[in-house]
Amino acid sequence: MIRAAAVCIILGLAPYVACAADLEVAVRDLSNKPLEDAVVYAEPVGAAAPTSREIAHAKIDQVDKEFVPLVTVVRTHTEINFPNSDNFRHSIYSFSQPKVFTTKLYSGKQAPPVLFDKPGLVVLGCNIHDMMAAWVVVVDTPYFTKTAANGTGLMKGLEPGDYRVGVWYPGPQFQPSTSQIRVAADANNHLAVAVDSSASPLPELRARAAASTGKAKR
Repeated sequence: MIRAAAVCIILGLAPYVACAADLEVAVRDLSNKPLEDAVVYAEPVGAAAPTSREIAHAKIDQVDKEFVPLVTVVRTHTEINFPNSDNFRHSIYSFSQPKVFTTKLYSGKQAPPVLFDKPGLVVLGCNIHDMMAAWVVVVDTPYFTKTAANGTGLMKGLEPGDYRVGVWYPGPQFQPSTSQIRVAADANNHLAVAVDSSASPLPELRARAAASTGKAKR
């Protein structure tokens, strides 16, 4: 379900009201179970997304031969650092069209950050450990999130208007489920989003990570 809660601020003495809405998205599989780590993003319809000249930063660690986190969503022009917390070396790579790169064998924090400047799906791997895999979704909008264990994610600060909401759960292809909704300052918007997660390798990767570390979360 999608809920839009509006926050309005009166700017000075001018007869102008700026409104922003929070968008809560719940994602479930076809058997109505909540899905954790589903990527959710919203793109304005008929208008450009707000721009930013600043380079954002994110981090994907490597622990016990696993990427942490397994799923990451960032905006275009984000630098991602890949620290290596294992006591052996890794070599990270991607053959995905939005970002093709390979790091040299390294340990600790020796690898330089990688700039993700094109939207799309980037699948990560390790040249030394074939079982390692992770996903980076790069979106050209400031409105994005991942769902928590209860299947919900929150996007804040949306301007009222029409949006195309994309939902994607890791699978063999990047084919987000899309819905168009209107975010209004004085109303709640409800939408049930169900995705087919049967082909996703994410649960197996998460279970393997939990078994190797004794931790259920990544």
